[in-house]
Amino acid sequence: MFWDILRNTLTISIYQLAAGFPVPILLAIMINEVQSRAYKKTVQMITYAPHFISMVVLCGMITLFLNKQTGMINNIVAFTGGQRLDYMTSPNWFKTIYVFSGVWQNAGWGTIIYLAALSGVDPELIEAAKIDGASRLQKIWYIDIPAILPVIIILLIMQSGQIMSVGFEKILLLQNPVNMTSSDVIATYVYRNGLLQAQYSFASAIGLFNNIINLILLITVNTITSRLSQMSLW
Repeated sequence: MFWDILRNTLTISIYQLAAGFPVPILLAIMINEVQSRAYKKTVQMITYAPHFISMVVLCGMITLFLNKQTGMINNIVAFTGGQRLDYMTSPNWFKTIYVFSGVWQNAGWGTIIYLAALSGVDPELIEAAKIDGASRLQKIWYIDIPAILPVIIILLIMQSGQIMSVGFEKILLLQNPVNMTSSDVIATYVYRNGLLQAQYSFASAIGLFNNIINLILLITVNTITSRLSQMSLW
């Protein structure tokens, strides 16, 4: 059973990293290319707003939107000729719902640090690229991406050190007995055994194991990036 829980934790974490990590980078580059200051500020405000939604409210919104009978998503599916599905009780859909709701909530907030890095690009460098006839895509590829590459690498290293730490609160709020086979992760397993069943030593051992794996992953990724790009946390 524990190995199934470990597999769920790793699957959700890697899925979340693969789907969510590139989105703030792409969004920051697109916002940076917008010429209209008013439009740029509007887009930033709209994309930042979901970050401030309470996790309880977010999970309530997900449950309402995905309701089989009255949910907006199922209404759209039914309108287009599809079949209504009970997404919240489907183990196959849980990971996708968890990951992409997180991407929607945090993508805009994650762009802040990348936009800050892009604001430090030398304007003379951009003007020189324009004079040399560089297209917008070439400017992005040869100027913007190298400018934010150190930030990308540092954030990737830091996120790799949290792969085993899937968010407890959101998992618990979206979890139900039907989707348990797909939604049960180490954090919820420790919660049930440590707090509900009072197996404190067992829960502490699992928590220690979790932290050790995170530390090993952090050191490993930091070592690899240090050798490949000469950039690291230490």
